[in-house]
Amino acid sequence: MTPIQTLALNNFPDYELIDCGNFQKLERFGKYITIRPEPQAIWDTKLSMEEWQKLAHVIFISKSSSSGEWKKLKPMPDNWNIKYQFGDKKAIHFNLALTKFKHVGIFPEQCVNWEFIYNKSKNILQQNSNTCNVLNLFAYTGGASLAARAAGADVWHIDAIKQVVSWANRNMESSGLDNIRWVVEDALKFVKREVKRCKKYQGIILDPPAFGHGPNGESWKLENQINELLYDVIKLLDTEQHFLILNVYSLGFSSLIVENLVQSNLSKNNTKVTAMEIGEIYIPSQQNQKLPLGVYCRF
Repeated sequence: MTPIQTLALNNFPDYELIDCGNFQKLERFGKYITIRPEPQAIWDTKLSMEEWQKLAHVIFISKSSSSGEWKKLKPMPDNWNIKYQFGDKKAIHFNLALTKFKHVGIFPEQCVNWEFIYNKSKNILQQNSNTCNVLNLFAYTGGASLAARAAGADVWHIDAIKQVVSWANRNMESSGLDNIRWVVEDALKFVKREVKRCKKYQGIILDPPAFGHGPNGESWKLENQINELLYDVIKLLDTEQHFLILNVYSLGFSSLIVENLVQSNLSKNNTKVTAMEIGEIYIPSQQNQKLPLGVYCRF
């Protein structure tokens, strides 16, 4: 059995978790501080709400389970930019925005996977005659796509929402990158077609939501379809040199569930891997809390 590990966000100067609790989090993105809902933060905050509101520029007010509106507490723009810098000083840039879905355009805890993607892609390029094809499924605004492309990989970015893919394209341009292949499609349909084509990728990233819909109304529910998707995804992995990342943000999914899923589908595909990591990603706060933000597996 693979030991359960934890990965903590560190070395991201443009982002900081200041405090969390009472189902909310107080975060700094660049120069601006936000208050947003956080279903995992079931404990008490360390700072008072009065202190939060003195620090914050904006707070998200929920109107339903999935949407709401922002109330500005101090002047700030609706759109702004931050960057993430790799160890060799190469940077990727993100255009942030106050959306009605509480998100601002980035999942900062994923920087621990961006580093993994960046370094593994560079290593494969050095060892594989400058060939490294990376597939990013449920790719959102493209942090993982940018990391792979910044390393020199050829990247296929798949997401079901056209507006989000356009957002990712703006992030690519702001990062001084080019030639990411944008695909607006249901992830499961895309993968099945690639299997039929006998396509191979050296890197695959999956960050599926708990539920969602494809561009043509296709239904996605994590617990119902992740097993089928993972089985097909493993068929796409290059047999010689590869890496895979699965990240799951769902209150019902433990590290052991993810381990069983991955091991089962590796076995069905007769695929052997080394150095597998499984565990939780978290963000440490200024107040010495640990906010869990997903279960991951990577090899």
